[in-house]
Amino acid sequence: MSHEHRHDRDASDASLNRLAVSATLHCLTGCSIGEVLGMVLGTALEWSNLATIALAIALAFVFGYAFTIVPLLRAKLPLARALPLAFAADTISITVMEIVDNLIMVAIPGAMEAGLADPLFWAALGFALVVAGAAAFPVNRWLIKRGRGHAVVQEHHKH
Repeated sequence: MSHEHRHDRDASDASLNRLAVSATLHCLTGCSIGEVLGMVLGTALEWSNLATIALAIALAFVFGYAFTIVPLLRAKLPLARALPLAFAADTISITVMEIVDNLIMVAIPGAMEAGLADPLFWAALGFALVVAGAAAFPVNRWLIKRGRGHAVVQEHHKH
């Protein structure tokens, strides 16, 4: 491989990595808001682990999609076009994040039973979200490289 071709590929890989990091952080932000809100509400209301996780997952999807839909609507895209774009961009990434972070929360002994004042609750949740984001990065990179995931909304976000 020529020296020049390697530089082009390195630049392309760096650009792809930056876009994948951006997409992952974007998705992780929305997911984290929903996940934290769901875990806090379920824990405060003393719901079962299953009900708390279900609420956290539902809210993670709501906030995750909202973080994509709102900028699209601000870019003057009609809701009928923004919704399918958000679903195409975020569904796989949110799903990976939710599987990973909730499995970690369940796997850490006492994390789901810990109260809101217990550092274990917050440490476990923070750790779970960081690992979930790390797990979603290669997924987002793979999707973007193939013109899917956040690649489908990237052009609209620039406007």
